Amino acid sequence: MPLKAPWRTAFGEETTIDSILVRLRGEGQDGWGETAPYRLPQFSPEWASGAFALLRDVMAPALIGKRIDSAEILQEELAPLKGNHFAKAGLDTAWWDLAAKLAGEPLWKMIGGKGPDAIVGADISVLDDLDELVAAVGKTQEDGFQRTKLKFRRGWGLEMVARVREAFPDAVLHVDCNSAFTLDDIAMFRELDRFGLAMIEQPLAYDDLIDHARLQAELKTPICLDESITSLDRARKAIDIGACGWINIKPGRVGGLTNAIAIHDLCAAHDIPCWIGGMLESAVGQGPALALSTLSNVKYPCDIFPSDRLYQTDLSEPEIVLSGPGRITASDQPGHGFWPNSERLTRVSRAYAAVSNKARRDPSSSRLAL
Repeated sequence: MPLKAPWRTAFGEETTIDSILVRLRGEGQDGWGETAPYRLPQFSPEWASGAFALLRDVMAPALIGKRIDSAEILQEELAPLKGNHFAKAGLDTAWWDLAAKLAGEPLWKMIGGKGPDAIVGADISVLDDLDELVAAVGKTQEDGFQRTKLKFRRGWGLEMVARVREAFPDAVLHVDCNSAFTLDDIAMFRELDRFGLAMIEQPLAYDDLIDHARLQAELKTPICLDESITSLDRARKAIDIGACGWINIKPGRVGGLTNAIAIHDLCAAHDIPCWIGGMLESAVGQGPALALSTLSNVKYPCDIFPSDRLYQTDLSEPEIVLSGPGRITASDQPGHGFWPNSERLTRVSRAYAAVSNKARRDPSSSRLAL
């Protein structure tokens, strides 16, 4: 799905999104999930075509003929396969959509959301020059977003933050480093302390906890962990060693909505505030993240984007739209509320696979049998 403009981060540049859509069918209903680990293994060790092959050849066939009565059972079935959190998330988020539809409940309500409204922020990638950036930040302020995230990388760092802070002295800002730095850059991070940022997101390696704890001890600005948090156990360890003041939860990165809810609850129990992130994905992928954004320990505007923010045409429907300044309201329909437009999906699909075993289908089995 083409982007309106290049999305530049510390690890690369994207002009389209490459993702996997997963459909689970049962009891006359379809549950839809999406997982989008990027085209190449740059954000994490996973990548889109690899996740598709694993889902097609291993994960989906392993579930055929088994009763999946709960999300925990689904995670137990997938647990013998190490890592591959994005691939697992495609199945897990589709399961939750199907389960909520069969229960006749909006997903946000089914998982215990405090209400349908989610507070969302604005993200700005690396741009061509600082004047363009200041104009873009100004637009986020005019549009009523309560915080703005700035992508941060070598050559687009302290000078960039200084220029934005000078132009917007009272704006809530944070920077996202996407794992681009090391402890050798500690002097630069100390300089960031003077800009009054809400947080510094994932400054160090994507799989690190220990160095983040060392860096956090040197800074006033809270560190937010993103790429480093891939499981409930990783979140527990990060909290135990003081590696962060915030945790960003992305359903795709942690293996699905089941694990995302568990991490949210762990953070709440330890007074660590969290907020919800997303990948470059269609409305189907953002639907579970939108539901997650309604939980009680989500304390910072989330990365849920209106459909027209990044794409000329979202392949899914209905479009995600703002319901007020910096606010998106989750669907009141059963499930997460989004599905692919079949014509658009057919037009942009690169590969398709159907996995089933009708001979093993048991009509007396659980409503959520695959």
